[in-house]
Amino acid sequence: MFFKDISALYFIAFLSFFLCLALTPLVRFLSTKKGWIDYPVKDRWHKKPTAFLGGVAIYIGIAIPLFFIADFSSILPHIIKTSNHIALPSIGAVIWIGITILFFLGLIDDFIHIKPHTKLVGQILVASMVSFSGFRLHWFSSLTVDTILTIVWIVGITNAFNLIDNMDGLCAGIGFIAASYLALLYTGILPEAALVSVVIAGALAAFLLYNSNPASIFMGDCGSLFIGFSLSMLCLCYPETGTANLISLYVVPIMILMVPIIDTSMVTLIRILSDRKASVGGKDHTSHRLVLMGLSEKGAVVLLYGIGAVSGMSALFVSKSDSLTSPAVIIPLVLSIILMGIYLAQIRVYPEKEFSLLRGKSYTPILMELTYKRQFMLVILDFCLIAFAYYLSYRLRFDSNEFFVYFKVFLHSLPAIIVCKFAAFFVMGIYRGVWGYMSTNDVLVYLKALSLGSIMSVVTVIYIYRFETFSKGIFVIDWFLTTGFLLGSRVSFLFFRDTMKRKILAGKTVLIYGAGRGGEILLREILNNKKLKIKPVGFIDDDELKTGKTLQGYPILGAFKDIGFHLNNYKISGMLISFNNKDPQKLEAIKDFCKANHLFLKQFSIHLEDVTLEI
Repeated sequence: MFFKDISALYFIAFLSFFLCLALTPLVRFLSTKKGWIDYPVKDRWHKKPTAFLGGVAIYIGIAIPLFFIADFSSILPHIIKTSNHIALPSIGAVIWIGITILFFLGLIDDFIHIKPHTKLVGQILVASMVSFSGFRLHWFSSLTVDTILTIVWIVGITNAFNLIDNMDGLCAGIGFIAASYLALLYTGILPEAALVSVVIAGALAAFLLYNSNPASIFMGDCGSLFIGFSLSMLCLCYPETGTANLISLYVVPIMILMVPIIDTSMVTLIRILSDRKASVGGKDHTSHRLVLMGLSEKGAVVLLYGIGAVSGMSALFVSKSDSLTSPAVIIPLVLSIILMGIYLAQIRVYPEKEFSLLRGKSYTPILMELTYKRQFMLVILDFCLIAFAYYLSYRLRFDSNEFFVYFKVFLHSLPAIIVCKFAAFFVMGIYRGVWGYMSTNDVLVYLKALSLGSIMSVVTVIYIYRFETFSKGIFVIDWFLTTGFLLGSRVSFLFFRDTMKRKILAGKTVLIYGAGRGGEILLREILNNKKLKIKPVGFIDDDELKTGKTLQGYPILGAFKDIGFHLNNYKISGMLISFNNKDPQKLEAIKDFCKANHLFLKQFSIHLEDVTLEI
């Protein structure tokens, strides 16, 4: 290393921030002047011409501080191979060489658009260089398998960051969050890795000031490629901390880079199953699906920031916990990610049929059964939630020392608990209901089934184990946890469906006259029937006591006399009457108002008609 005292060099990290902060406007000016502009195209998200090559500023902001941090002489023993047991080279030196190669590879691609397989060859060569220098994941005892997987990891993460560079501030923001958590992970353990992480975070934080929505400059491939590489490399340092246990060794790197891994995995899988090329750009990424779901561009990016932040915090927790405590964080995170993936995969992006390769096959009916008749998926989800709730009950009931003793009891009794819970669920019929339309009666059925399941569990444990080495408090905690998890999962389904309906609702804006029972039923019909092409903005009601309140999330704006004030504010196209009161004067007043303001008027009613049975 060029300097010996790394702790005295933390001020260099600030240099990366100020370098990138100063250079980005200069790069943007030159890009605009030279015509290096990224113009909107069919398979890209941005809608206005924007300067690119922001990766030049990021690279300089990172490369200059790293050059003074890195010890390039530490690489020589790995080249001449003076011994079979050589210490790992300077992480700063290896990353500096790697990002330099990938920066120029990306720069060439930004200008002449080289073929994907050519870029892939370059990435594999860089990844092989890293593996040759001794850095590995250490996920397998076999050196060959672990080396191959390390190369796949580096290439995969490098491309993952290249793929998530699809919306303003997304790639830079996710990279900043990951680098910040890596800095926290290595501080006090691996000083050089912590310093490199801070340098990368500093440059990306500065670039975000120009790249956040609305972005004035994009980073281009010359930025996204080496950002992904550098973060994948830093994750390879985790086994060197000496604190990794059997679980954290595998999950910490994945959790820190969760967002790009989720996005790339989902996009690649759906594209392959839909007979589209995985290497071709498109508007089917996680961020795009969130926007189609109804979020704004900023909202989608911030949500992904939040996922990255929560996943990073979970990684820090797992890194400091034992292998028996870690599942308390890992399992909820994994279940949440799976549920999110299922939600987003159902959103239709392209006009052609999704998952076309799965259609018309002999196994298609089975897949349709699993996908559209969701009871099977609910059973699998409930299995995971029941097991996790029972595990978490032990974690909450016993401290760390006692938990190690009672963990064997947990393992022995878990099968019996699962059988009792599912037996109660099927007896009470919770899988016979239509999950998308839960009512208070359904909630009561769940509470009865959960209570019966707990009672059966206690009886079974008494019969088999005579309550030896068991705690009665476990079953109380377990009941509350299982109830919360199962009902919470159902509520999350309903919340997602309702939110998506409201966000994607489009059509003529209307006011609903009448905030009573009829107004509630009308609103539900509008939300569930896209063919109406109507978008309510709120209610008006003659009962002034209702003003300022909400009905199903929509505001009650005032009485009929206040409607003129809201007409222009909400750009109303029409009115819907939701009550059955046939007051002629009121109806005439509404008609006159609609005529004067060129609004359409419709009345909602529910009635039963007799059907003639005679032929």
